[in-house]
Amino acid sequence: MIFRLQAGTPADKVQELRARLESEGVRTRLSPESARPIFAAVDKASATLVEELQQDAAVEEVITPKGAWRLAARAFRENPQVVQVGDVRIGGGSVCVMAGPCSVDEHLEEAAAGVKAAGAHILRGGAYKPRTSPYAFQGFGVEGLRRLKDAGNANGLPVVSEIMDAAQLPAFIDHDIECLQIGARNMQNFTLLKAIGEAGIPVLLKRALSGTVDEWLYSAEYILAYGCSQVILCERGIRTYETATRNTLDLTVLPLLRELTHLPIVVDPAHAVGVARFIAPLARASVAAGADGLTVEMHPDPTVARSDADQALLPNELSSLVADARVMSAVTGRSLA
Repeated sequence: MIFRLQAGTPADKVQELRARLESEGVRTRLSPESARPIFAAVDKASATLVEELQQDAAVEEVITPKGAWRLAARAFRENPQVVQVGDVRIGGGSVCVMAGPCSVDEHLEEAAAGVKAAGAHILRGGAYKPRTSPYAFQGFGVEGLRRLKDAGNANGLPVVSEIMDAAQLPAFIDHDIECLQIGARNMQNFTLLKAIGEAGIPVLLKRALSGTVDEWLYSAEYILAYGCSQVILCERGIRTYETATRNTLDLTVLPLLRELTHLPIVVDPAHAVGVARFIAPLARASVAAGADGLTVEMHPDPTVARSDADQALLPNELSSLVADARVMSAVTGRSLA
């Protein structure tokens, strides 16, 4: 349950209410929300205890979220959350674009310059690559992180890269990677989610290939519960019976998630469709449906890309996508980051 208190309730009164719950073995978590005191009871409280607290004049309302998540629930914040990745704000009425090659490769510097020139905001690139085939390119590892960070610094762009195992976390911290991506295959790798949560670095959490909305939000709750408040959800297409495209982009989750969670949401149309020429219309649709950002792949020469060449945009195509995002943002009452 989530207890939303009257604005201006003093801190000692908030602590008194939390202590009453904790005296009955119910753990509580205080929201970082500044507009009003809000706290969650993460364990089940008895109906008698809840009724007692509801009678207190300081308690404005008690909300039971639709799912058993608490810290990810919309009611845990007064306003939708803004996540800060470097100097880029994700959420809060602006739309950001993350772009770069699927895998960090020999053309990264040129790609990073193209990302900057196109007006995108964050450089993405994989140093560790989870691949279906054990014979496919697996990434440059630590050397890839170094190259990615150097390219980001050279172009004034924060960077995001996928982490596959908790053992890799020190390398990401050492290279000051501003945002850690949890890929679709690792959405329910709970050991990794716990470690990422404890690190406190902003996280881009991708939806699993067959992950339900509930399962996705529970994964976000793991990260939040273990200490990281900076979580971004990423819709990247789900696996359905349809084989005409790589996956099926589920834009229905955008208005749904707005009701369920305060977390910002970005869309990855590239992994959803798997075909470069279809990415632009899906990107426009995503922004129109309320996405806080887009993440796409761009490569100066997709024919030599180490992975996912078919869904990599050319630099001029990325420029057009950013221009479209600017227009769609304005149409929906927002602006480009």
